[in-house]
Amino acid sequence: MEKKFVVKLKVKEALESRKLSQKKLAEMSGIRESTISDIVRGTRTVINFEHLSKIAEALEVTDIRELIDFEDK
Repeated sequence: MEKKFVVKLKVKEALESRKLSQKKLAEMSGIRESTISDIVRGTRTVINFEHLSKIAEALEVTDIRELIDFEDK
């Protein structure tokens, strides 16, 4: 049987640990607040690598695993 994984974005957790709002991240990253909201809620099914890069830079992430996780399905 084939093993399947689900990619989970952990932007919400990263914001909470830094005590930052979605609005502040939008300002810091240059990404629209509605897009940040979709990413945090998990309603965005496709994520742009440029957005992920901007979020990582804005949050000063040094290990991408802080923003992305894989879960067994």
